Amino acid sequence: MDAFTAGLLQRIKTTESDLSRARDEGDEFLVEVELGELDDLRRLAAEHGVEVSATNA
Repeated sequence: MDAFTAGLLQRIKTTESDLSRARDEGDEFLVEVELGELDDLRRLAAEHGVEVSATNA
């Protein structure tokens, strides 16, 4: 796995964790922010052929 792929997958994992925390705290604004970030990261992954499992969104 190259550095780009590893970094992208880590960013996705971190964003999923942040999304989960925002949901648990009931922070609707932060949920929307994290969902947007997750969509962007998943789109980037797809554009570069990086397979990502959908776990939280």
